Amino acid sequence: MAQRVLVVDDEEAIQKLIEYNLTQAGFEVMTSDNGLNALETVLQERPDLIILDLMLPGLGGMEFCQRLRKEGIATPIIMLSAKGEEIDRILGLEMGADDYVTKPFSPRELVARVKAVLRRSGEETNQAEGVYRCGDITVDVNRYEVMQGDKQVDLTPREFELLHYMIKNSGRVLSRDHLLDKVWGYEFVGDTRIVDVHVSHLREKLERDPKNPEYIKTVRGVGYKFVRREN
Repeated sequence: MAQRVLVVDDEEAIQKLIEYNLTQAGFEVMTSDNGLNALETVLQERPDLIILDLMLPGLGGMEFCQRLRKEGIATPIIMLSAKGEEIDRILGLEMGADDYVTKPFSPRELVARVKAVLRRSGEETNQAEGVYRCGDITVDVNRYEVMQGDKQVDLTPREFELLHYMIKNSGRVLSRDHLLDKVWGYEFVGDTRIVDVHVSHLREKLERDPKNPEYIKTVRGVGYKFVRREN
């Protein structure tokens, strides 16, 4: 059964270009030129992936992402925009997008990005329930256990929760405020220093060189990103 992609863009020429190339690659394609209508389509049709323009009538791309994630819908999103500034890419990823492509784009590259995002999503869905693997790190949520190779890593409960959240959101830029909200809740609202302290502890326990981390990267002025490595 063909995987279904929803293309949301108010430029008909862009819609048709993406639709043609994805159809040629074996995907089933739905289209929308309006953010609000697209949101209804997602709720009713549940596509496998969404290609979303940032500037949309009715409901902008950023707000679309935000509302979809608040509904608990984890459908992968590739954000499409003429804006190429780093801050736009970071904001898009923070709002819940999985990838970001800048116009003008190569249709072949976009198809490759779609396949890559769907492959990553499928790997996460099909992996053993509650087990996340990245490089030599394995996080077993059910056992509340972290292994690095064949060695068990001793983490505090909060360190474990932080690592779990970051590894399951590999590749996403996560702001300190976002991590504070998702891992600590409202107990420490506004005190982002606690995030930095726990990230430092994780690096000491997991990184070969904590000062030059391979896994937990700092995104200056924003927060952190867990980098997925091949096993």
